Amino acid sequence: MNTKTNTAKVVPLRRKIEPKTEREAEKKWGAAVMDLGYSQIPSLIFRAQARLGLSAVQLALLLHLVDYWWKKAQMPFPNKATLAERMNLSPRQIQRYLTELETARFITREERFAGHRGQQSNIYHLDGLVRKLKKLEPEFSEVKEQAIEQARKVAKRGGLSVRRVNLVERSKKKTGDEE
Repeated sequence: MNTKTNTAKVVPLRRKIEPKTEREAEKKWGAAVMDLGYSQIPSLIFRAQARLGLSAVQLALLLHLVDYWWKKAQMPFPNKATLAERMNLSPRQIQRYLTELETARFITREERFAGHRGQQSNIYHLDGLVRKLKKLEPEFSEVKEQAIEQARKVAKRGGLSVRRVNLVERSKKKTGDEE
């Protein structure tokens, strides 16, 4: 056996550590801002706000809850006073908006108790929001695909105008209309 051939196939286990590169978010917002944290929020929640029937305050409250939700199995549990402070609202207003979100089935609340200390902040399950977004996704995906296809057609020689003329001519032939 030729040892030179065998060693040429060995892949090193350690990668060379590259210096930290600036992330796109850091380019936009600055590293110091990004170091304070960020949230993972699907764009569909913004695009579908009207379809979901969410007011601006309801959406903002949902986004604050999502900001606390990092692991699928660990639902957020911020207290109402913290949410109120963040949103410049009273705890009672937060309570009312949470009730609206629960009634509309975006969230469900689960009480938390700590033995001798009594009730703690609620756990907020966001399964309803996730289900509603997943239900809307096919429609939004279809429109997105249609837009991509439309862009391809526009880019072809003659663009959409040639296609429209052909469609009008075919339509006239079928109906027997002639100018």
